[in-house]
Amino acid sequence: MESKKIYLTKEGLERLNKEFEELTSNGRKEVANLIKQAKEYGDLSENSEYADAKDKQAFIEGRIAELEHILKNAEMIDEVHEKCQKIGVGCTVNVEVEDGEMKYKIVGSYEADPEKGWISNESPLGQALLGKAPGEEVEVVAPAGIIKYKVKKIQ
Repeated sequence: MESKKIYLTKEGLERLNKEFEELTSNGRKEVANLIKQAKEYGDLSENSEYADAKDKQAFIEGRIAELEHILKNAEMIDEVHEKCQKIGVGCTVNVEVEDGEMKYKIVGSYEADPEKGWISNESPLGQALLGKAPGEEVEVVAPAGIIKYKVKKIQ
């Protein structure tokens, strides 16, 4: 089974690589030391420090596995979209809605941050906007009902 691509900005890719390096070099060493210290306290069945250290180890190993998957399937977003005709991942788009204009950047799901205006290509709005050109309209079903968006400009 082929994994789907995970879209990341250059900064997002660098941030995840840095986290991966930190966890594999320092995180593992720190948790190994915690486990070693906890074992010195004796009976492991009643040793809360040992249980906490093992939980932390499981968390770190899980995050490392997740990062390995992300980095293996990562595709860096081309963020240079001069004279872009249609919306794609990495584009910034201005849309008109009932109560004004909104600006969104289409990014992969791992970097989505609605407060910054970064929406996932997998979100209902992101999916609706992909492939659209200025002047086109889309309708998105939201909890508040159907919202109409008109594409004004792509950057």
